[in-house]
Amino acid sequence: MMKTIRFVAVLAAALFALTAAQAKEWKEVRIGVEGAFPPWNMIGPDGKLAGLDIDLANDLCKRAQVKCELIAGEWSSLIPSLNAGKYDLLLTLGINEARKKVVDFTIPYASGVASFIIIKDGPVPALPMTGERLNLNDHEKADPVMADIGVKIKGKVIGVVQSTSQEQLIHAYFGNDVEVRTYKSSPERDLDLQARRIDAGFDSGVYGTSLLSKPGNQDLAMTGPLMKGAMLATEVALGMRKDEPDLKALFDAAIRSAAADGTIRAISMKWSKLDLTPTFAPAP
Repeated sequence: MMKTIRFVAVLAAALFALTAAQAKEWKEVRIGVEGAFPPWNMIGPDGKLAGLDIDLANDLCKRAQVKCELIAGEWSSLIPSLNAGKYDLLLTLGINEARKKVVDFTIPYASGVASFIIIKDGPVPALPMTGERLNLNDHEKADPVMADIGVKIKGKVIGVVQSTSQEQLIHAYFGNDVEVRTYKSSPERDLDLQARRIDAGFDSGVYGTSLLSKPGNQDLAMTGPLMKGAMLATEVALGMRKDEPDLKALFDAAIRSAAADGTIRAISMKWSKLDLTPTFAPAP
């Protein structure tokens, strides 16, 4: 019996040593990003990637002491390309249960909201709780508000970016009463909104704030609550393939450091005028 116990102990120690020896040391990381979702990310006038995500990714890579290559790609192809090995990390990936089934996440590097964007004199009226935060998981408070919104947008055409949690929410809460039109990017959707081919958009509140601040968009407005919770992926993190614990640990530590010293606040205020610093549980 004692020999068996000693054998198991020796075997466990050997397996632990083998696992430790096989831990991957990351020196270079390829990061996928849409490049068409300002102010999070965009292609600047010089043809280079710019935005909140880009500034923060560069900072996190320095903290993690890895060389990072940022690569632009179409939004709907990013997760398949990650799992196919084209990228090691993805930017601007909101955390929700559907995505947890196919990718892993770092801790959040930003905490945002979602809201409606409309034409001021268009067919969608001002919606309840405009500019106020609403947690959809607080059903007692949120459910009556969402029911009221459903009445006001019934029969309308709502534009969303495909493969986003915003698309999921519109289908889940209003799909039987509205027409959902999907787009490859937010700017593509905005063109149809400006041309009145759709009645409203539903998108990231940070994106909406940035959109309204640009010249030529004075006829647009954000309306309704600043939502989070339910299926909305408003906690934004870096996505990665399943079972990459060393990469996760590396960037989790970098994110915690950037949050603690105010870097995330400074970068998010620069690009969105909002403090998107996340809150998270203490490190284990």
